[in-house]
Amino acid sequence: MVESYDSLIRRAVPRYDEMIARLLDYLPPKASDILELGCGTGNLSLELARRFGGASITYVDGSAEMLAVTRSRLEAGGVVLREPTFVESRFEELDLQPESFDLIVSSISLHHVVDKAGLYRRVRTALREAGSFCFADQIRGEPDENHQINWERWLDFCRAPGNCSPDEIQSLLDHAAAHDHYTTLTDHAQLLNDTGFASIDCVWRNWMWGIVTALRDARH
Repeated sequence: MVESYDSLIRRAVPRYDEMIARLLDYLPPKASDILELGCGTGNLSLELARRFGGASITYVDGSAEMLAVTRSRLEAGGVVLREPTFVESRFEELDLQPESFDLIVSSISLHHVVDKAGLYRRVRTALREAGSFCFADQIRGEPDENHQINWERWLDFCRAPGNCSPDEIQSLLDHAAAHDHYTTLTDHAQLLNDTGFASIDCVWRNWMWGIVTALRDARH
């Protein structure tokens, strides 16, 4: 699963490794309790464990198989964590306790959520004062003409020699049609602001993909 999933993600997501590296660049220097929404096969999970050695990290994914892969990769990597927790759950159904985390992160997962306002409210409540929320995800371009350009550039990348086969591209398109809900950067910022986040920024952008950072606003 690791080999096939990681191979496809790098053949289907332009500058994937650069995006993960940039996300790590903008995380706070210290965090003791961390939540990762959508751990997948553990690419970001491993980096979080190495960056925040000794932290308590909660890994969430809707797939038990993905959680098992992440757990095995963490164990094989020899990283030391304080009370790692693995939770199989949809984000919308996740039980988030108030002020439980210093940092909440996600990579290429939030576009599966329809009610982002509801999720952002719960994320904000789960963060401690001045806690950080940082995510990399697919972002809808605006206006629609920009989104179409981004979409076509993505397909061009997928069709490039050595990247995705026609069957893989069709599978990606079918998955997107059934499960993806893209949000513009303007709407992300408005939803985060309305929920009680501050210092909202887009720190990296490449076609459909971008990285957004925000801090819990202590005034709310």
